Order: sequence, then C-alpha cells, then structure tokens
Amino acid sequence: MAKDKKLVKSITARDEDFAQWYTDVVREAELCDYSSVKGCLNYLPNGYAIWELIQKDLDKRFKETGVENVYLPMLIPESLLEKEADHIEGFAPEVAWVTHGGMERLQERLCIRPTSETMFCDLWSKTVQSYRDLPKVWNQWNSVLRWEKTTRPFLRSREFLWQEGHTIHATYEEAEARTIQMLNVYEDCYRETLAIPYVSGRKAENEKFAGAQDTYTIEALMHDGKALQSATSHFFGSDFPDAFNIKYIDKDNQLKSVYETSWGWSTRSIGALIMVHGDDNGLVLPPHVAPTECKVIPIAIHKEGVLEKGEELFEELKKAGYRVKIDDSDKSPGWKFAEQEMVGIPTRIEIGPKDIEKNQVVVVRRDNGEKIVVARDEIVTKLRDILETIQNDMYERAKEFLNSRIYEARTMDEMIETFKEHKGFVKACWCGDPECEGEVKYATGGASTRCLIEDEEMISDKCIWCGKPAKHMAYWGQSY
Repeated sequence: MAKDKKLVKSITARDEDFAQWYTDVVREAELCDYSSVKGCLNYLPNGYAIWELIQKDLDKRFKETGVENVYLPMLIPESLLEKEADHIEGFAPEVAWVTHGGMERLQERLCIRPTSETMFCDLWSKTVQSYRDLPKVWNQWNSVLRWEKTTRPFLRSREFLWQEGHTIHATYEEAEARTIQMLNVYEDCYRETLAIPYVSGRKAENEKFAGAQDTYTIEALMHDGKALQSATSHFFGSDFPDAFNIKYIDKDNQLKSVYETSWGWSTRSIGALIMVHGDDNGLVLPPHVAPTECKVIPIAIHKEGVLEKGEELFEELKKAGYRVKIDDSDKSPGWKFAEQEMVGIPTRIEIGPKDIEKNQVVVVRRDNGEKIVVARDEIVTKLRDILETIQNDMYERAKEFLNSRIYEARTMDEMIETFKEHKGFVKACWCGDPECEGEVKYATGGASTRCLIEDEEMISDKCIWCGKPAKHMAYWGQSY
C-alpha cells in the first residue's frame, strides 16, 4: 500500500505551491522533459499524443472553412524580415540567427522563423497577379523559435509547436471577416474539445501582434487565477502586404492592394489543459482530447478467467472505436489506479471475479471519482454516454469557476482591494492610454488589460486610473 501512495505523494498540492504542482504534473504524467538545448523541450509520447488530437480537431475545423495546408522554409533572409519595420522591431529581441553554412560565413544572415508572415508575403508577391488568384487561405503546422529568457514547459519555450494561418484577400471586409471567423473557430475548439471556457475580445493597442492593425485574443483563466493568452487572430490591413508590393489587377483593370490576416494556436494549449482541469492526483483530461479514453483494469488477475474477460472487453471496446488500453501487469490495483489518474485517462473499467459473476463492470470517472455499475452487455454503448457526460461536466465546472472570478471595479481603490482579496479578471473602464495601464499594473501588482470588451455596456464613463473619459471597458488580470 505504501507503494500505491507514493505516486500521488510526488505531486505538490495545487493550493500549496501551484507552480511546483504544475511542474510535478508535467514530470509525473511524462508529458515532456527538457532537452540538452536550453529552453527547448522533448515532447514525450503522452504529451505529443494530446497535441496530435488537438491538431486533428483543429485541422478539420480549418478545412471546413476553406483553409489549405502548405509548408514554407524555416529560414528567413534578414532583408525580408526588415521589410516591415514594426514587425522586425517587435521580434528582434527574440530572433535567433544562422550566420554560417558549414565553415563559410553567409553573405546574408538567416533568421530561424519566429513566425512566417514575411515568407508568405514574399511568395505571394511573386505569384499573385489577378483577382482570380484571390483569396489565399493557407495554414502550416510547424515549429518556431523565439529566444525567450525565461522558459516553462508548454507555456513558454524557445522552440514550440503551433499552427500559423496566413491569408490575403481582395477587400478589407473579407479579410476582417476571416480574422473574426478564425477567432470563432478557436473559441469553438477551446469550448467543445478542450472543455475550457474563456473571455475573448480585441487586444489593446500596445498589446497587439507586431505589425497588426487589430489583434483578437482568447484569454482562459487558470486555477491560480492568472490569465493565459490561449490563441490569437490578427488583422493586418494592407500595410504589411504593401511592404512586399503584393498587388493584383482587379476586374476593373486597376492595380489594387490586398488585405492580410494571420492566426495562431500553439502547444501552450496543453499547459491550459493541465492548469484548468488538473487536480492533486495529477492530470485530468477531457475525453475529446484524451489519447486514451478508457483503461481496462482486471482485478485479481491471478484468479481463473479474470484476465481473459478483461482482454475480451478490451478488444470489444477497441473494435467499437474507443481509444482504450488494458493494464494486465502484475502491479497492485491501487498502483494501477494511481497511474491511470496521474496521466488523466477519463475513465477506467474495473472487472474482477465478483463483477464477472454478476455480469457487470464498474466504470470510475477520473474527473470526480464517481463509480458507475454497468451491465457487461451494455458497456460498449453506455461508455460513450459516460464520456460525453464527463466532457460536458468538466466544461460546466470550469465555466462556473471562471464566472465566479470575474469582478467589477469603478475606482482604483476598488480595483486594488479586489486584486488583494481575489484572483481572476476585473472589469474596469480605461481611457486607452498605455501610461495609465502601466500605472494600474504597478498599483495592482501586475494586472494588465487582457482584452477589450466591445459588446457590453460600460460600467463607468471614467478611466479607472486618470479619471478622464473612458474609451474602453476591459478585462484586467495577471497573466502568464
């Protein structure tokens, strides 16, 4: 029994030290590990399998909106990167450079892509000529490199996996609509697949993506009350493509500019899954994104017929399309349960001599520990219902958590007091001046605007800091 408890004891309690708890779960669930390259990760099978399911889900959603996948080089000539001043200024501190090819110094430095707007624009400048060539709605699945000073598994690493979508359109309205459409795709995936609620909206001017006219964001709330920027969609207007001289001949035989968007989702979403749903026993995965939906655990395998019945059930579930595994090892049941809980498998099915005798199995939910007795003959159909119930319940619990941690403040005293007593989002009005935001951040110990709320009535007509007329109502919060 001591061995059974050891696995859970290796995890720090969430409310004792959240940062250490996060590190413990990543390690014990074997999601990733640091490599010999400082700040870069080895994605282990348990972690990469989650990413594969997210990728599969998102890719399907993308293609339903007309997105096509491509792949462009990871090296960007310095001269291309410098064509858009705001873009290069925003990324310069994070860029890694290739200066040699073999033993020879390159005539021009090559940047390892921090993002690929420049490469897409360079390609389109050579290939787009007519209105018939538009729109281009492309996406690539790849890795990027940003020389972060402080790293943390999944949340911030120097090389990370993501998708980056890039599009160009004939009209401002079409590009703007695509920007919002892709934000909505991200929202649907977070809600329906990851079971994570969020607040979403436009970023403040000083928080926009480098070179963008508008940036829209999804902000999820972690268990410790900090926000995590979870996915972003950017509208560039025509400035960026104009810098690359991307023009087309329209139906009226006039030369015109194109309008550009880009949008991205990364492996940071795995960090969100851990911090929103995990508990003191380890990882808790929503069924839709769990590499293994169910683990069959035969009880008392030394007794005649138990292992055979367990394997029979395993094969039956596998044939029915479930992502299922069986633990037929000689470890104790307690140890097997702890392992299943640690890696976040949504359900386990216990089958022992008494269950065989009663023609039943016991399904145990990972999210709340509930035990459900199911007739053996009905398990193949009933398990799907149980998994869907878990998926929905996990979202509703997370949504209740989020909603209970959204506050309002009309004065700085109220805002300061709220952040002292609570962790979460605070709605407050703002004049839009970055200096005021900086003052609020200092006074509250780190709260900044996470996104602007554009579809709700203002709760005040004055800026929370300076008292001047307010232009925006925003969600404020500390963040990762």
